[in-house]
Amino acid sequence: MATWKGFIKVLVYFVLLLIAACPSWAAHPLITDDTGTQGKGKYQLELNGQYDWDEEEVEGVSIKSAGGEVAGTLSYGIAENVDLVFSMPYLWGKVEESNITVCDEKGIGDAVLEVKMRLFEKNGFSLAFKPGMSFPSGNEEKGLGTGKLGGHLFLIATQELESWAFHANMGYIRNENNADEHKDLWHASLATTWEVVKDLNLVVNVGIERNPYDEAKNDPAFIIGGIIYSINEKIDVDLGAKCGLTEPETDFTLLTGVAFRF
Repeated sequence: MATWKGFIKVLVYFVLLLIAACPSWAAHPLITDDTGTQGKGKYQLELNGQYDWDEEEVEGVSIKSAGGEVAGTLSYGIAENVDLVFSMPYLWGKVEESNITVCDEKGIGDAVLEVKMRLFEKNGFSLAFKPGMSFPSGNEEKGLGTGKLGGHLFLIATQELESWAFHANMGYIRNENNADEHKDLWHASLATTWEVVKDLNLVVNVGIERNPYDEAKNDPAFIIGGIIYSINEKIDVDLGAKCGLTEPETDFTLLTGVAFRF
C-alpha cells in the first residue's frame, strides 16, 4: 500500500478529475472563450459531456482514475453585447490504487454564474470581459465542490480573418477552499477555428493553469483538437479530444456537445 503522502496524492488526483474547470467555457469543445454574445433577448442552451482517463505512478503504486461530467449551460442576451450565463455540472469519478477502488463518487458540482461583456469591436478584432462566481452546490466531502464561494475574471480577445478566427484568454481564478490549495490561480490559453467548408469548423486549443498544490512540480497544460458542425443556424454539434501536455493534466478527455439557439 502507498504511504500516507501517497494516499493524499491519490485524493489530489481525484479532486482534480472532478473539479478542474470551474468557469463555464467557450464554444465546445474549446476551453478558450470567444468574444461573441447572443444578442438582446436571445438564448443559447449547451448540453456538454466529457469522459476523462488518467494513469499515474506514485511511490511505485499504480493509480488509475476515470470519470466524467455532463453540464448544462444557459446563456441569455440582456443586451446586444452582454450575456448572462449560468452553468450546472453533474460529475462522477473513480480512482483505483493497485486495482483497488479507493474513491468512487458522483453528484452535482459547483454552479457558476457569469456575465460576458463585449467592450470593443473594430476591423474583426474584439475584446470582452467576463467576471463570474462559483457557488458551493457540490458536496465538498465527496470532492464534488470546493465548499466555498469562488470567483474568476477573464479578459478575452478575438481576431477574425475570413475563414479563420483566433482567440486568447487571460484569467484570474479566486480558488476559495478548505483543502490548503493555492487561492490565487491564473489561466492562459489560445485557440483557433478554421471553417474548412461551409458550416464545418476545425478547432485547436492550447492552454495552461497554475497548479493549486504546493508539492506540484509543474502546472497542468493541455491541447485540444476537434470539430464543430452547424446543422442549421439554430443547432451546433461538436466532438473533440483533450490531451495532457504535462503530468498534472488529465491524460485524455473525450469531449462532445450540442448547442441550441432560440
